[in-house]
Amino acid sequence: MIPISDDNPVRSTPFVTWALIAACVLVYVWEVQQGPDSKLFIYYGFMPNTLMSPQFGTTEVPAIPAAATIFTAMFLHGGFWHLAGNMLYLWVFGNNIEDAMGHVRFLAFYLLCGIAAALTMAYIDPASTIPMVGASGAISGVLGAYMLLFPRARVTVLVPLVIVLYPFRIAAVWVVGIWFAMQLFSAAVISADSPGVAWWAHIGGFAAGVILAPFLKSAHVAFFGPKRGPWG
Repeated sequence: MIPISDDNPVRSTPFVTWALIAACVLVYVWEVQQGPDSKLFIYYGFMPNTLMSPQFGTTEVPAIPAAATIFTAMFLHGGFWHLAGNMLYLWVFGNNIEDAMGHVRFLAFYLLCGIAAALTMAYIDPASTIPMVGASGAISGVLGAYMLLFPRARVTVLVPLVIVLYPFRIAAVWVVGIWFAMQLFSAAVISADSPGVAWWAHIGGFAAGVILAPFLKSAHVAFFGPKRGPWG
């Protein structure tokens, strides 16, 4: 399922969400300009061993302190579709969480979820020298908060049927729930030290979002949102 919109209105302009999307796009443009032989991911991506297990050693080191790469890695992406998928999820779900928390608290929430995602991956595979890049850990936290605050919101998704993408609306609890189940399954069957998607980072970011949302949401925002019908 590919989410493309929701029916959850906002009361404020999501400036922070827009700024995060713009920053990721601009950084990606910069990445492309550096060429295919660039070592940007090594210099600015997050490698768990540089933070957790420096004794394992590596011939490549970050250009900045290891802790700082947790933040720079959130704005790097491994390709156009990696960027596009992450920004689509942030566009659909981020504005409501920003509206529920306020601009400053949402930015803090987003960064904290990204930190939690990186540290989860570092805990699972502290010797890894594979650079972790992408906003998906932080965005997973946004999904965790959305599941807690707006599970009954209707999300329009595209589902591939043969060669046609068929749109239909479904409660957010199903969209986010299926997504999270896929992360858990993938983390269980794919070795953490395999190149590719950092599944455990998604799980860590999601858990952080669920934990942090009650503390950072505005007092007037209720949990779970209004009931909308027999299916949510």
